[in-house]
Amino acid sequence: MLDLEVVPERSLGNEQWEFTLGMPLAQAVAILQKHCRIIKNVQVLYSEQSPLSHDLILNLTQDGIKLLFDAFNQRLKVIEVYDLTKVKLKYCGVHFNSQAIAPTIEQIDQSFGATHPGVYNSAEQLFHLNFRGLSFSFQLDSWTEAPKYEPNFAHGLASLQIPHGATVKRMYIYSGNSLQDTKAPVMPLSCFLGNVYAESVDVLRDGTGPSGLRLRLLAAGCGPGLLADAKMRVFERSVYFGDSCQDVLSMLGSPHKVFYKSEDKMKIHSPSPHKQVPSKCNDYFFNYFTLGVDILFDANTHKVKKFVLHTNYPGHYNFNIYHRCEFKIPLAIKKENADGQTETCTTYSKWDSIQELLGHPVEKPVVLHRSSSPNNTNPFGSTFCFGLQRMIFEVMQNNHIASVTLYGPPRPGAHLRTAELP
Repeated sequence: MLDLEVVPERSLGNEQWEFTLGMPLAQAVAILQKHCRIIKNVQVLYSEQSPLSHDLILNLTQDGIKLLFDAFNQRLKVIEVYDLTKVKLKYCGVHFNSQAIAPTIEQIDQSFGATHPGVYNSAEQLFHLNFRGLSFSFQLDSWTEAPKYEPNFAHGLASLQIPHGATVKRMYIYSGNSLQDTKAPVMPLSCFLGNVYAESVDVLRDGTGPSGLRLRLLAAGCGPGLLADAKMRVFERSVYFGDSCQDVLSMLGSPHKVFYKSEDKMKIHSPSPHKQVPSKCNDYFFNYFTLGVDILFDANTHKVKKFVLHTNYPGHYNFNIYHRCEFKIPLAIKKENADGQTETCTTYSKWDSIQELLGHPVEKPVVLHRSSSPNNTNPFGSTFCFGLQRMIFEVMQNNHIASVTLYGPPRPGAHLRTAELP
């Protein structure tokens, strides 16, 4: 049985690990993977057809804990303990829930101190006791007790005294004063772990198509030797088609991984695939997982020839490998009344809305079926790749965009990079 420390408005954890509000989904999954012998039977819950309409949930079924992640920014929003019989809980080092200590209203009052009277919700048959960043839900001993506490005002809610002996049914840790209005906080400095994250990625374009990326980056900087002086640094960097490998390293730092291409599955769709001579050396990717970006370099010139932006939607084959890339892509609109205008496509745009903006249907897609080996099946099914303005949009079966690949002619000569240093 897990023995965990509760920190209101912040975290739930022990000396080995901690689930912290604002933590990215990938870090929470990494904790679960590292401690898989202790934390077992974890479920991932999400909406397959409309992944943005419901929170993304990691359900620790063996321990009675749910981790609720915001559907958009994919950071930890609420920690819910829904079965207190499966876990030990303490506050400031003192247990208030264990096999020997029942989490009654008297115990909660002794451990956490005074707060406002409980709020009774007749629809749920629960009393809610709220502290800042922490709520307890109490269930009545029997359904027959409910009418005694039924309020006559305030639309089914009223401030009332919680009956003695009531035990906690659920506990919630969140940011702010209200569980209903809570939002995932910004990522805590403790979660950066030396990585750089992208707050936003703007696709730059010229007259013919995309020309590069402008990234607004976040990093944890600190003063000389003191962790207390740590603060978040925000700065911008730009990378372009035709930039050298050294240019990219100086702008974005070292990648998390370098991947060498062994084959090109889209080669058959080129005009003369049989005329292409096999290369003696392979193109290679810089994988920036925390930015949600891949950069492909030409094997001969070592210059940027492709960018790949990942949306990290659940239900995609690459889910949880990359952090979500919050991109904005200007699309050229070629309608009768809107010549030369642009519309913006974002991480959350759906493909049918993009086709409506363009005002004309896009050519038939190429069907992409990913699998780790020829004998393995992909449980998430195929995706569809549409070509548009030197870009390839990979679209999932629920109409959301899984990734966008940007192509561009290499630019001779370096770009001037003025006013880019923090």
